[in-house]
Amino acid sequence: MDFRRARNTVLFTVFLDLLGFGIVIPLLPLYASKLHASHAEIGWLMAIYSIMQFFFAPILGRLSDRAGRRPTLLISIAGSAISQFGYALAPSFGWLVVARGLAGLCGANVSAAQAYMADITDDKSRAAGMGMLGAALGLGFVFGPFVGGQLAAYSPTLPFWVAGALSMANLTSALVFLLEPQPAHLRVRARTLTWSGLMGALSSPTLRRALLLYFLVTLAFTNLESTFSVFLHDRFGFNEKKIGWLFAFIGVTIFVVQGGLVGRLVPRLGERSLVVAGTLLMAVGLFWQAEAHTVAALIFAVGTIAVGSGLNTPSLTSLISRAAHADHQGGVLGVSQSLGALARAVGPLCGMWLFHIRIDWPYVAAGILMTAGCLYAYFLVKQPGAKQ
Repeated sequence: MDFRRARNTVLFTVFLDLLGFGIVIPLLPLYASKLHASHAEIGWLMAIYSIMQFFFAPILGRLSDRAGRRPTLLISIAGSAISQFGYALAPSFGWLVVARGLAGLCGANVSAAQAYMADITDDKSRAAGMGMLGAALGLGFVFGPFVGGQLAAYSPTLPFWVAGALSMANLTSALVFLLEPQPAHLRVRARTLTWSGLMGALSSPTLRRALLLYFLVTLAFTNLESTFSVFLHDRFGFNEKKIGWLFAFIGVTIFVVQGGLVGRLVPRLGERSLVVAGTLLMAVGLFWQAEAHTVAALIFAVGTIAVGSGLNTPSLTSLISRAAHADHQGGVLGVSQSLGALARAVGPLCGMWLFHIRIDWPYVAAGILMTAGCLYAYFLVKQPGAKQ
């Protein structure tokens, strides 16, 4: 297999997928209100995505171990297209929830894409490959909200039609260009493994500790995500346009770090060192943001958080992948996505509750969690192959 072609194809696939996702996500709450949804119902609408990911990410990842990466990605991309068109055609809020649930189920294809990248990279280039994958995801999410905002000026349903068309283009491209990276005899071996075998794979101390760290870091980060826009409005008086520019700054910073810096640093320092450094930087940035009262201090804080996230996420994903057996890549990476989805469901509830008490408490709490994660990574998380 041509490595470069396979890598570029899967990167283009996830970019288009997240571009469509980014177009939809900022507009969905407003669209739901037009269908007479209450605030509580809108909260459930947004939560159903993570709930479905929690249950289905390991299943879809495991399916990619058994049936192959390519068919799993094709099925999930087709499901994404159906969900996007479902938004546009939804006659009621109930149908909108169904479409959103399907999007969450199909959104679990990230674990299949990560497993695909793991299949076509070796241990030395794994973190760099995961970094490029994360950069493609981030780039799609940076441009998506901007495109969606422009389209919504013409029609409230136009963004959903365009997102669905992008998914159909993605499906066509993947059908033509996306090749299966796994030899057939390896997929036959994977079919003989059961769910109990997957749970047995999690008995590795390195893997268990890395997965727990992934949950902890994601939980801390969602305290920032869920309250950030309201924080910017209440403390700095930012409007939607300024908030959008700051989100773009964060996305571009993460893109540069994941796409360029991680691949150069991992061969010298190893994934574990970058995980420790990334969690430390995020902790510093979160504490700084809690105390930020000037725009300069705010930009320094969020820039530090973005660099830390860019270093941590692909390095930790690579560490999880390397600690998993080759036959379990999709399933184990699906478990990590499931834990991330659980964190993204719990984190916003905790963050908004703390924000209601005091505006800076979500970032203090997240900073404490991230500091705990940094110490946990330094003392307990090991580089694959190192002595336990």
